[in-house]
Amino acid sequence: MGKQVWRVVVAGGAAAVFTAAAAVPAGAAEGGVSFTRVQVNGGKPIVIGVSEEVAVPASFRMATTHTWKWPAVFLYRGGAGDRLWHAIETSDCIKVSPGVCDFNERMYFDPSVWDMHNSEAGAWKVGAEVHFKGGGGDTDDEGLTVHVKRNSRLTVNASPEPVSNGSTITVTGKVTRANWETRKYASYEGRLVSLEFKPAGAASYTTVKKVYANGSGDLRTTVKASKTGTWRWVYHGNTTTGPSKSSGDNVVVK
Repeated sequence: MGKQVWRVVVAGGAAAVFTAAAAVPAGAAEGGVSFTRVQVNGGKPIVIGVSEEVAVPASFRMATTHTWKWPAVFLYRGGAGDRLWHAIETSDCIKVSPGVCDFNERMYFDPSVWDMHNSEAGAWKVGAEVHFKGGGGDTDDEGLTVHVKRNSRLTVNASPEPVSNGSTITVTGKVTRANWETRKYASYEGRLVSLEFKPAGAASYTTVKKVYANGSGDLRTTVKASKTGTWRWVYHGNTTTGPSKSSGDNVVVK
């Protein structure tokens, strides 16, 4: 990302703004602090669109004999100063034993307020840190990876409606994904997207075929009409882009 990232942290009812430029040690208990039981979003990717704030749950355990303030886990690449821009809110200490606390945390990502770059999509490391009252602190790498992804969207249209049995149904659609820099959705060309069908009365969809989007993100294919039911497109995502499903378009077969 190549920029210094400031984070707003709220812990124990007191707000503070700080940053760190030190390298992240590759272990725990560095500087007299141990971070364990670290989780971010339940291990699932963080998918962000262009306008709505995304609140991501995290949790961790911290053990230390120091008098501390502002403990948190965060996402980074390279050194600890190369962080993904987001606000953090941490709970007060949930005491486990003397010197040991559990914390619940929320990471807030708001693409409508903070500048996000498309290059920030992908893998991020998880770090943990705490500041000591009177100066100093501890920053550790937690050996975890979280993927931050650009949201994707799909549309669908199946026609004609209704249609005679054995006739041709044309199913079209478009796949787009969030452009964090323009704060708009843009065509996502060349994606392999699944066309799925659910017969009337059925509980689930099945894949009928797979289609590549063209250079404008447009999807188009034809199928033979045999049963009344609902058609939809499904994109399964990749390392930088989240999965998506279109709404369903019902076609009655006479």
